[in-house]
Amino acid sequence: MISVDAVGVEFSGTTLFSNVTFNINDNDRIALMGKNGAGKSTLLKIIAGGNKPTLGKISAPKDAVIAYLPQHLLTTDNCTVFEEASKAFSKIMDMKKRMDALTHELETRTDYESDAYSKIIEEVSELSEKYYSIEEINFDAEVEKTLAGLGFLRSDLTRSTSEFSGGWRMRIELAKILLQKPDLILLDEPTNHLDIESVQWLEDFLKNSAKAVMVISHDKTFVDNLTNRTIEITRGRIYDYKTNYSHYLELRKERREQQQKQFDDQAKQIADIQQFIDRFKGTYSKTLQVQSRVKMLEKIEIVEVDEVDTSSLNLKFPPAPRSGNYPVIVDGMTKKYGDHTVFKDVSLTIARGEKVAFIGKNGEGKSTLVKAIMGEIDFDGSLQVGHNSMIGYFAQNQAALLDENLTVFQTIDEIAHGDVRTKIKDLLGAFMFSGDTIEKKVKVLSGGERTRLAMIKLLLQPVNLLILDEPTNHLDIRTKDILKDALKAFEGTIILVSHDRDFLDGLATKVFEFGNQRIKEHFEDINGFLRNKKLDNLKEVERKA
Repeated sequence: MISVDAVGVEFSGTTLFSNVTFNINDNDRIALMGKNGAGKSTLLKIIAGGNKPTLGKISAPKDAVIAYLPQHLLTTDNCTVFEEASKAFSKIMDMKKRMDALTHELETRTDYESDAYSKIIEEVSELSEKYYSIEEINFDAEVEKTLAGLGFLRSDLTRSTSEFSGGWRMRIELAKILLQKPDLILLDEPTNHLDIESVQWLEDFLKNSAKAVMVISHDKTFVDNLTNRTIEITRGRIYDYKTNYSHYLELRKERREQQQKQFDDQAKQIADIQQFIDRFKGTYSKTLQVQSRVKMLEKIEIVEVDEVDTSSLNLKFPPAPRSGNYPVIVDGMTKKYGDHTVFKDVSLTIARGEKVAFIGKNGEGKSTLVKAIMGEIDFDGSLQVGHNSMIGYFAQNQAALLDENLTVFQTIDEIAHGDVRTKIKDLLGAFMFSGDTIEKKVKVLSGGERTRLAMIKLLLQPVNLLILDEPTNHLDIRTKDILKDALKAFEGTIILVSHDRDFLDGLATKVFEFGNQRIKEHFEDINGFLRNKKLDNLKEVERKA
């Protein structure tokens, strides 16, 4: 059991949270929830031992292994994928090397009666007890199996880590964590760089093979399927619910309704007391009663109501001219980078009003086809963008295209028209920009804040063909719901590249699957596709058997 005991954190005199106390037990699957800036990542780092709290302490058994995967990694590139993942077993390997070295030393020494000889025997005995208590493992096989589960091909294992993007390096770090079989796994947004198949594999692994898990994630399906407990950080304190995310939302709503009732009753009580004080303040016969009520007011602890959930805010895309019947027509397209073929002889048609999802492992060509539609790359074959198609494009690097010298408010005010100009602050608030934040210059915003700002810009432009490449990576669950509702009501055509099952559920009605240099069309939603995909996998296993 790992204990978080009265932990508090202060920055420059401001309290982030205080007196946070809870235990993490075996088989706990905890979702750590709260709005951006509440202190979720900070608390995770403290439990991991990377940061020190201002107050309180973390207690864990002496031999407990706590593994932590942050959102952003600083990795070195001096070995292959297989070698880097194998570092998960470095402590065991070092233990074996030390044992072998000491055993060799015992064989060559002759001072059998000396204290030094006795100390070597003691150390060998202690190391042997630890080493042979570890379950016998085929290390190479475990490394291969885990890397394959996270989407690596056998041919990738001998490639240098320097050849892979940040997302793939994140997977290598995740593999190292999973291979250590730690007592507690701490994950900060682990699904951001994983495709749907890898997210499902990670979900199954954590449910069936991990001990205790604490996760920060905006992927509602992942959190719901994995967790059995939800800890929420809000207003500097925590609420601990022994249930998954969906049920926690219901309980949180009830809690807020109770708080609001207590707040309203208290406000009425305060108003009545204040009215009495104001009325009889100068009346000699009422002096004692007035003084009594003044003291009563001073002692009242004001009831706090948790942050208002603005997910009911309705966002709508502005109306756009009607496009032609087929906004995208691809015929016999092939794309190669040198000797590497991404896909070949692809033909597909996307009709007006369709909402389609591009699904497949990373590197199979989803973003490549999007770039071809946008005219950003060359290819062989034919691609036509239909008559009167007005494209709104959200790329993975969309944040980099913002004007860094404008403030957050100016960025939106510059393109807002009509009634929406009166609701800019509400719109910014829905995407977690409020208070002084709206006056910040774009150049000082974090990557996540820039991504959200770029998404708001897209929401305000009149388009009839929306292309969104991983739009939810830096959006929390509440903000994703706002965006999803806006996309559902959008009357134009949508192409979605996403690994987020909950976001795609009820939004995409057709799936294009990318893999093995082909693009296969599935006339079903994401859940139907995933169900059939599992069946296909089982059939594949049977065929191989």
